[in-house]
Amino acid sequence: MPETTLQQTREQIARQEVGQTTVGRGIAWVLVAQFLLVVGAVPLSEILYNNFASNLLHLALPVLPRAGSHDSSSLTSRIVSRNRAVIRELEQFEDSVEDASLLGRSLRPPTQYLLAGLGAGNEQAYIGRTPWLFYRESLDYLTGLGFQTDPRLAILQLKEQLEARGIRLVVMPTPVKPSVHPEYFTRRFGGREGPLRPEPFRALVRELEEGGVLLFDAAPVLLEAKRGSGKPQYLATDTHWRPEAGELVAARLRDFLRRHAPLPAAPPAGYVSEPVEVTNLGDIARLLDLPEWQARYSAERVQLRQIRTADNALWRPSPSADILLLGDSFSNVYSLAEMGWGESAGLAAQLSFLLQRPVDAILQNADGAFATREVLGRELASGRDRLAGKRLVIFQFSERELAVGDWKLVDLGLGQAAPGRFFVPEAGDEVIVTGIIREIAPIPRPGTVPYADHITAIHLVDLSSEREGMSGGEALVYIWGMRNHVLQEAAGFRAGDRITLRFRPWADVAHQYDGISRTELENEDVQFEEPTWGEVLN
Repeated sequence: MPETTLQQTREQIARQEVGQTTVGRGIAWVLVAQFLLVVGAVPLSEILYNNFASNLLHLALPVLPRAGSHDSSSLTSRIVSRNRAVIRELEQFEDSVEDASLLGRSLRPPTQYLLAGLGAGNEQAYIGRTPWLFYRESLDYLTGLGFQTDPRLAILQLKEQLEARGIRLVVMPTPVKPSVHPEYFTRRFGGREGPLRPEPFRALVRELEEGGVLLFDAAPVLLEAKRGSGKPQYLATDTHWRPEAGELVAARLRDFLRRHAPLPAAPPAGYVSEPVEVTNLGDIARLLDLPEWQARYSAERVQLRQIRTADNALWRPSPSADILLLGDSFSNVYSLAEMGWGESAGLAAQLSFLLQRPVDAILQNADGAFATREVLGRELASGRDRLAGKRLVIFQFSERELAVGDWKLVDLGLGQAAPGRFFVPEAGDEVIVTGIIREIAPIPRPGTVPYADHITAIHLVDLSSEREGMSGGEALVYIWGMRNHVLQEAAGFRAGDRITLRFRPWADVAHQYDGISRTELENEDVQFEEPTWGEVLN
């Protein structure tokens, strides 16, 4: 054997052997087919799947705000507004493609289950000490650098507007779960005495008190109960407090009102309480998007103090009461049945029971910084005086709204009732209506908000119906956009679509749905119209 051959390296020999490998035509076709099958399987599955789930992708490009829908006096501000809208729609397009992906929807839950076992959450839910979970925005509020907008101006404006009508204001910022229970997220704060709060909160409290605002702080109440009982005050897998903690806060709020904002004596309303057990899985656990078979985070069982009237009817807000509660999901939980934690046992019901007098309430799960103030403002502007006879307004909101909320100013001036331009059915009536969508409000992605249900608004024009005399009218329609974390048919609606809905008066369902998070239309002229409730015909 030549010397050069003996000196060949193993690498050189391997290269020679590979270079001499012969692949038959049949084997080559099989390998090519396998390669194409592997490469094309994912997009092919997506195409087939999207034929059945195309409505999810219609969410990708909602309608941009119409020109003139913002009060912008300069060309620059309009360009900036449109640019932000385009960016928002592009982000929603990416999100909707991700949500509609068959591969993603199949692999995400088991993958997240494995990651949760390693202590990794997702973009909305953080893992604490098992089985405790924390909402990202709550932690961002505690660790952030400050507030996006100034809450002080909006709160002081609300105080001045109410005082002009002889109404007292009590502000009730509600502590987020990690503020009271940081020890379940990190052992670093296990022995902390006071609530965990960012410095801007303390500065805000000082400024509000200097401005004469009555402020009720629930955090010391919850911390005292935690130390005294040794029991958690918040649900382990949910963003909200436990029912017994909410009942205790209501009792301390009653005492606070008696000291600082006493009301005239009134005959006892005769409310009674009844114990009720409820079992539910928390909203943060659902945000993790875990598989149905997971057992790491179990449903929690709680006992409510459900409030009933003297004739055994479930407690409901009373518009004629002299107390009005403006509240978010901390007030809604245990009262709004759609949240899964029972009804007639939330903050308003507990306060009403303890005071033995009726309480009015405007509650909405999301956007506690402005949503309830806007609802009140729209009612007043349309000539419906929700503040008539009121002596006290309690403004409750989650503290995280201080960091992420939109603290825009809201006018509470009383307007004049005007003939409604938009169609609304008579009370108790149902009408089948066809119309063209002019504008539809955005719908959040499932898994990006802690609330399972969402209502969106639609501006419908060119109405037609079998009813005599209806032709070419308009309507402001509220409709389901998401239910139980699943997008509904409205998620596929686009401007210009002709749709057919069953209309019912919003007033007929408001007591049931008014507390559910809702997105309104950009056009303020439409916002002030009387809404109707729409249901898609199957």
